Formats: sequence, structure tokens, C-alpha cells
Amino acid sequence: MQNRFQATMRRLGLGVAAAAILVSAAAHAADDKLVIVTSFPTDLTDVFKTAFMAKHPSIAVEVLNKSTSSGVKYLIETAQNNQSDIFWASAPDAFEVLKGESLLAKYSREVDGIPSDLNGYPINDPDGRYLGFALSGYGMMWNTRYMDAYSLPVPQEWSDLEKPVYHGHVGISAPSRSGTTHLTIETILQGEGWQDGWQTILAMGGNAKTITERSFGVPDGVNSGSFGIGVVIDFFGFSSKASGFPVDFRYPSVTALVPANIGVVANAPNEAPAQKFVDFLLSPDGQQLLFDAKIMRLPVNKNAYDNAPEGLPNPFDGSIKTEVNFDSDLSEKRYNVVNSLFDVMITYRLDDLRAATQAVQQAEAKLEQSGAANAEAAALIDEARALISALPVSEAEALDPDFNAIFKTKRKSKDVKVEGRQAEIEQEWDTKVIRNYSLAVELANKAAGML
Repeated sequence: MQNRFQATMRRLGLGVAAAAILVSAAAHAADDKLVIVTSFPTDLTDVFKTAFMAKHPSIAVEVLNKSTSSGVKYLIETAQNNQSDIFWASAPDAFEVLKGESLLAKYSREVDGIPSDLNGYPINDPDGRYLGFALSGYGMMWNTRYMDAYSLPVPQEWSDLEKPVYHGHVGISAPSRSGTTHLTIETILQGEGWQDGWQTILAMGGNAKTITERSFGVPDGVNSGSFGIGVVIDFFGFSSKASGFPVDFRYPSVTALVPANIGVVANAPNEAPAQKFVDFLLSPDGQQLLFDAKIMRLPVNKNAYDNAPEGLPNPFDGSIKTEVNFDSDLSEKRYNVVNSLFDVMITYRLDDLRAATQAVQQAEAKLEQSGAANAEAAALIDEARALISALPVSEAEALDPDFNAIFKTKRKSKDVKVEGRQAEIEQEWDTKVIRNYSLAVELANKAAGML
């Protein structure tokens, strides 16, 4: 049991010390308090907290805002003396980890209008350990005024963001800092395959103006016009538009729709209020709150769309075309490797990646402008592009549980110290990446010099 517990902890980059903590008996249940651990912003939680307390004035709601992985870590570390009642977040793999460690209580709720699945993906955990309350997809939002000012076309697909016209105009967060960004990156990898997916991700990264500190930094940057296009989860785009910002949002074809979830924590000290909150969230009144301009999430209840704001898509009428049936088990198995690889190749080498990308783009432009065939220059450009997208780890390695378990520390910033085997591997990756990006610039410049 302990070995499996430690392996699960490592999948989310959690500390070894925390893995030694075992679940104990719950405190005596209460009826006048509710403690919610969530990764959702206060713009969402305040709306539900206020409405729930108006309906249940005797229950005082306390919200602990933590990132998804930090929330999981917190629940595990405090399990001996649990004071939390609800875990509320988007990432399905986080709930699977908590479920696997018996940290979620069984609670199911039958509600008219909520189907069992969407495109084959279950809306609720089949074992009743967590429930879906909203649906989320992944795509691009853009600032319409910014796009007009720079004469930029509206992107349709992820591959569009690889084009030179978008160089320096894209914002994205790192998956190690954002559970929703991790889901976006994983969706691209599942939709396009390991090698092609990373090629797309690296090409988009090469056009990035910034890698934001948190996921909400992307919509903030688009809203303010700091950059034109952001890679986001859908509700960021919908809520910004509903709040009056000059923005719009689009799902590319390579996307997925998965539930955002809520679960009652095992041994919750306030189990009855926790269940009341879940019931409220899934009720018609609770589902309608998802249409608040600051939230704008897609309800799981089909009946709610009768009163949906104009322009908000309905995932149950086929208007959202998705090519990816998201595999949360696959995502969990390579969670840490994907995050570390993104950080090594993009987050902490953004300047090098951007320079290599721009050098290749400029060489390609010169080749096209020359109007003449130059096989040698074209070959050099192809070689440079291949160097940029060369991966230091294969998909098979990324899925190896022993290899994935090496990556225990999440590199939230350059100052985070990584030690042991993880440090050795990441240093090996970094050395290869620096060399490849530098050589790509050299080859691209050489090709440009021939034209």
C-alpha cells in the first residue's frame, strides 16, 4: 500500500515526506461550517459561496484557494487530522489520485437532465467518488482590437499558431503551473500523437511572447492587449467576452470536452454541509450560476441550456466538434514527464526557442521570396526545424512508471532546486536542447545566406 501511495504522490510531484502520512479517523461531524479546497478563482467561488450561504444561512463557508496539485498535496498531508470537506477543481487526474488513495468519500446524486456521459466520457465517477458539475474544452482566445491593429488573421487550428505571422503574439502558461494548461497540452498530445503533438507545442512556444506564472495570466494578457492570442480553457474566453472585453474564443478541431469535478473529502468533519453544497451545485439554481458573466462555464445539465446566454455553445447539441476522447489514465501516467519536458524545452529556454524559431521562419521567408529552387538551403532549413522539435525522451519512456517516478520536484520557477536523478536527467535534456536550438539558428542563418 505504501509503495503505491508513494508512486501516486510522485505522479503529481509531491514530497516523499508527505507520502508517509496515512489516512486516519475523521473528526466529529458538524453542521455549521464547510471548508472547500479549490483551484478555482474567487470570481467563481464567491458567486457560489454567497448563493449557498443565502440558502443555508447557518453554514459558514471557508474557501482555501490552492493550485490543483497543491490542493492534492494539502489533502494528503492533512489526512491525519483532516479539516477539509470538499475538493473542487477541473483536472480529472487529480481526482483519480485522491480516489486511489481513499481520500474521497462515496457520494452519488441522481439529477434529471444530467446524462451519464458525453461522447463516451463519464460525467460522474462510476464509483461515486466525485461528480462532474461543468464541462470544459480547450482552445484559443484573442483580442479583436489587437488583431486588427497588427492585421493578424483569426486562428482556426493549433497549427495556425505555428505560422510566422503570430511570432511574439501568443501567450501560454506552463502545465507545471496550471492544471488546465496541462489538460490542454495533454489534449494536443493525445490528438496529434507524441512526436507530432510536441512539434506543434514547440512551434507555438517558439511564437510565444511569454509563459505566464499562472493560467489566469493568459486571459489577463489577452484582455489587456499585452499579447494578442492566448491558449486557454474555454471559460476564460467566454467570461472575458461576457464581461465586456474585446475578445473572442474558438475551439480547434483537436480538442476535448471533459468534466470539471467536485468531491466530498473522506472523513470530512462537516459531511452533511458538504453534501448539501454538492446538491446545490448540481441543482437548477446552482447550474444557472455557471452563466454568471464572471464564470461562463458549460453546465452538465442539458436542461440549463434553455436559459443559456446568447453565444454560449451547447456541448449536447453537437455544436462543439471534438476529435479527442480524453484519456485521463494516460494523462496521469506521464503527468510529471510532460510537465518537466515542457519546462526544460519551453518555459526556461523560451528566449533560445524563440530565437531558433525566428531564424528558421526568416530563412523560409527568404527561400520563398527568392522564387528559385535551392535544394541545399531547403535541406538546411528542414534540418534546423527538426532540431527544434527533437525530443530527448520517447513516448514509451514517458509512460514508464519507474521513469515517471523520478520526476518528484515541480520546477515552479528557475530558483526551484531539483536534486538527484531528476536533476541529472533534466540537465541532460537541457544540454541537448541548448545545443539543438543553437545549431538550428546556425543552420537557418547559413541557409538564409545562400539566398
